[in-house]
Amino acid sequence: MDAETADVQGVVEEALPNTLFRVSLPTGELQLCYLAGKMRLHRIKVLVGDKVLVRLDPYGGKGRITRRL
Repeated sequence: MDAETADVQGVVEEALPNTLFRVSLPTGELQLCYLAGKMRLHRIKVLVGDKVLVRLDPYGGKGRITRRL
């Protein structure tokens, strides 16, 4: 983990096209997230209601789902 990024747990609220997901964070906000490359490579499925580990962009852009918990 870099000094600029933060990993937080979240719950997938909505599945969108092109492997985008709307994830509910512990702060109560909804974050738009995409699947990390290794998760796409190994075809790990993410469904609505799954707990995931999200690496947040320090500039407030899209988060990256790095692990399914």
